[in-house]
Amino acid sequence: MRNAFMKMLWLCMVWLTATLGWAQEAPAETDIAETVSALDSLKAVNDSIVEELRNQVQELKLQSIMMQEQLERTGMSAREDSLRQAERIARVDSLRSVTQGAPLVVEGDTLLVIYARKGGMLPEARVQAAKSRIMETGKKLTMFADSVYVFDSEESTDVMAGETVILSVTDLDALWNNTDRLQLAELYRDAIGTKVAALHEKYGLQQKLQGFGWVALILVGQVLVIWGIVWLFRRWKFSVTRKLLRTIKSVSIKNYPLLDTHRLGVFIIVAFNFLRLIILLLSLLVSVPLLFSVFPETKTFTYTILGYVWGPLKDIFGSIVAYLPNLFKIVVIVVCFHYLLRLVRYFANEIAAGRLRINGFYTDWALPTYTILRVLFYSFMLVMIWPLLPNSDSEIFQGVSVFIAAIISLGSTSVVGNIMAGLVMTYMRPFRVGDIIRFGETEGEVIEKSMLVTRVRTRKNEIVTIPNSNMMSSDTSNYTFAAQRFGIIVHTKITIGYDEPWSKIEALLLEAADKTEGIKKHPKPFVRITALDDFYVEYEINGSTERAKTLSAVYSALHQNILDTMHGAGVEIMSPHIEAQRNDLPVQIPPKE
Repeated sequence: MRNAFMKMLWLCMVWLTATLGWAQEAPAETDIAETVSALDSLKAVNDSIVEELRNQVQELKLQSIMMQEQLERTGMSAREDSLRQAERIARVDSLRSVTQGAPLVVEGDTLLVIYARKGGMLPEARVQAAKSRIMETGKKLTMFADSVYVFDSEESTDVMAGETVILSVTDLDALWNNTDRLQLAELYRDAIGTKVAALHEKYGLQQKLQGFGWVALILVGQVLVIWGIVWLFRRWKFSVTRKLLRTIKSVSIKNYPLLDTHRLGVFIIVAFNFLRLIILLLSLLVSVPLLFSVFPETKTFTYTILGYVWGPLKDIFGSIVAYLPNLFKIVVIVVCFHYLLRLVRYFANEIAAGRLRINGFYTDWALPTYTILRVLFYSFMLVMIWPLLPNSDSEIFQGVSVFIAAIISLGSTSVVGNIMAGLVMTYMRPFRVGDIIRFGETEGEVIEKSMLVTRVRTRKNEIVTIPNSNMMSSDTSNYTFAAQRFGIIVHTKITIGYDEPWSKIEALLLEAADKTEGIKKHPKPFVRITALDDFYVEYEINGSTERAKTLSAVYSALHQNILDTMHGAGVEIMSPHIEAQRNDLPVQIPPKE
């Protein structure tokens, strides 16, 4: 319609131009009349056309107004979208400086970084899902070269491997990377495709076949190594043992044969077996990690197995190196206390031997005092060494120490009592080793006196062990001390009837004591009448002796002499507990030979 209107307007303008040109050539009056007539005719002819053209112009104006409104609305929307897009870009730029993003790292290679969410998934979750799909795709035994491609849709553009969506790229992802969605997806496809191809080369079927070949080769080599080690040790063990036995002499400490020929041979064979075991373990330590290192899936076990061995060795070696300063301090402390104790022991031996005399300090105190000082020195040394011990400041170490101390303190009450009693008895000096003592019903020679017990050998050669706490709580008689200072009073009682005069009995008893070997002449023996009973008189003979060790022999000899003296004098040693006559009962005296 617009084209027809333009054509009609152009025809009118041509007609008017031609008419005006013809009018200029005619006379003025004629031109004016003709012009008016032409105009009237033209007006009449073209009224319908003008009306139509007018309608068309109005319609075109209306369309123009509508198009203008449409263009205004379209421009406003475009401006709003551009403003919104600029606002997004500015917001992303402000967040980019503080947002780290989630990198997609596959076996140490960073393929891309994701900043935006997708729906409810965080960037970290998207990266983790993409990583698992990449690893799953790359570890397939077979894979085509063009298996990774880009699939574009209205909502997102997906990087796919076959039918699996590895990663979906959204408009927000493109906005974070200042590019469009399709271009970003193609960049991601190239990076992911390269990594998938590398993984396939590492985990593919060809690599698996090569790995099985290496496994077979390593197993065969390990079997050959084990067989060779066993064969070599079996062949050379006894021959080397014989040569070593001919070369190495037996080892002895003083009179004790520490390593004679038999023990040395056993030791060498055990050492050979131990060396063989160590070599076998070392070979396994090499071959087993090699087996695990063949396949990439088990390669991490190689470092784990090596860590089981190397980790403890490294920790032990590092701990030893770090502990060397404290160890040096402990060695210095131990050496100083060792030589200090040697000095104290030297003086103790000199005092015990009597070569060094200290007023008021007895020789038998020397060694017990040295023992006490040694305990004190060792305790003080332990106090100095304790903080230098490994992990001495840890709670476990302290807890175990307190537990052990509690057990010892609770379980050693009697032990501590005996030790304290032994210390008291040492300085009280109630007896010494070699003395003849009497404790309760036990009488004999003291053969050992320690911090805990005292051992007595009776006259029947019985060894009686008495705790020192019992010795402290009961009376003890020391015959040896009394014999050396005053002499032991040997005494025995007999009962004689009233028919014998006391003077006769006294003389006979003194005669028997004078004949007894071991009873001293000075002081002289004496007789005491200790009781006057209903039917007899009780006499007691007393004599002094210095023979504490043979006291029982002195008593036996005294009793023999009393019998001989009484019977020789016709005195019957029998208490008459009768009221009537003897009725011809013979006198109880043995006949003379």
